[in-house]
Amino acid sequence: MNRYNELKTLVDGIEADFTKFHDGKVNVAGTRIRKAMLELRNLASEIRKEVQEERNSRKGN
Repeated sequence: MNRYNELKTLVDGIEADFTKFHDGKVNVAGTRIRKAMLELRNLASEIRKEVQEERNSRKGN
């Protein structure tokens, strides 16, 4: 569940930047969103690999 919390924290952390970018037209918030989305993609990839490894190890038992 720790990885889930990391994922949730990352998504929750960019909420304010989405508001600033779309409603306040703050361009630097868009930069922070893009950076966070890259981190999100990397984290999702790591989680996907971990899930696959766990699944494969269960098949062996």
